[in-house]
Amino acid sequence: MTRIQANLVLLLAAAIWGGGFVAQSTAMKAIGPFWFIGLRFAVATIVVLPFVWMENRKAEKPLTRRNWLSFFLIGVALFGGAATQQIGLLTTTVTNSSFITGLYVVFVPLIAVVFLRRPPHWIVWPAALIALGGIYLLSGGSFSRLTVGDFLTVVCALFWAAQITLAGSSVSETRRPLGISAVQFAVTAVAALAVAVIAEPISIADIQGALGEILYVGIFSSGLAFVLQVIGQRYTTAPQAAIFLSSEALFGASLGSLLLGETMGPFGYAGCGLMFTAMLAVELVPELVRRRSVEA
Repeated sequence: MTRIQANLVLLLAAAIWGGGFVAQSTAMKAIGPFWFIGLRFAVATIVVLPFVWMENRKAEKPLTRRNWLSFFLIGVALFGGAATQQIGLLTTTVTNSSFITGLYVVFVPLIAVVFLRRPPHWIVWPAALIALGGIYLLSGGSFSRLTVGDFLTVVCALFWAAQITLAGSSVSETRRPLGISAVQFAVTAVAALAVAVIAEPISIADIQGALGEILYVGIFSSGLAFVLQVIGQRYTTAPQAAIFLSSEALFGASLGSLLLGETMGPFGYAGCGLMFTAMLAVELVPELVRRRSVEA
């Protein structure tokens, strides 16, 4: 695969993830958020299992109890992110959700500072301030205008950052990214369905009403897009991968406008631009600085 082909594969993955925001929003016209989360991740678990089987055949060593515990904790973080994002979409727009969720790229190094005592690259601090400014503009110039859903999506980004941090450590240790995916999907599905059974009504008609969205997000967003990401990143550079994957927010906003008729004012567009700048800066600047130092 050429670098151009790899970048197009990553762009396709980002487009699929962007469409997932629309599917998550429209699904709740027919079904409760926890039923949707549980069913989508149950489908995702089934989709990933064949790939896990192939991965296990090539595994060099068996998993330990500590590995299984780490997989479970990754699933707990994924459930927290999925739940806060899904509930947030009840009171925020697809555009806001897609951009605010993308803040996880800023939160990941901040979590490394707090919990792992790893000093971040200097770009993290100005990027965090830029992202905060973006949220301020996204609210129309007043934090009081942010909805409960917007705040829940910020919490969602924190959960995603925790999930990415934990998953990164586990992948390095076990070299089983697909196995981790299957376990985290299964944990999230079980947890969400347990909450749904207690808190939300359900009927066959509800499931049928949201079946298209459940299958899209379960098969494509969680299954296919993940595989495309793994494949694409093998044949391109980290900075280019970051650019193409970060376009998920742009696809989410564009599809929200095209399919749901969402609009925002000039302040909102400026806020999205600032947040996107912060995301790219955190991803690109450290890698570019590293490459220059190596070339020197």
